[in-house]
Amino acid sequence: MTENEISSKIIGACIEVHKQLGPGLLESTYEICLAHELKLLGLKVKQQVALPVVYKDIKLNAGYRIDMIVNNKVIIEIKSVDALASIHTAQLLTYLKLKELKLGLLINFNSVKLIDGLKRIANNL
Repeated sequence: MTENEISSKIIGACIEVHKQLGPGLLESTYEICLAHELKLLGLKVKQQVALPVVYKDIKLNAGYRIDMIVNNKVIIEIKSVDALASIHTAQLLTYLKLKELKLGLLINFNSVKLIDGLKRIANNL
């Protein structure tokens, strides 16, 4: 399955979670529910994946965690904030570079319409 096919399924699952729960909850709640939806679709989901930082050829555990990686191809970064900021995009792009993955989805569940809180980020490897 390609990154685009996976991302399409992820977006559909996000819409379903948002439809059921609405905005205003904690990120952790959306993460648990989204993971459940994605697994129902037969996707492989890893949650809270540790992300070491490589500094001068040394891997350092700096406490970073990726919210989700789906099928080892797409990173999902979940937010529940008033509005997405440029730092959120930068964070996801950095995660993509460190994991050497091509595609990530930044999803703000605290939006009246989920589509307004969804951003697709591509890493040009």
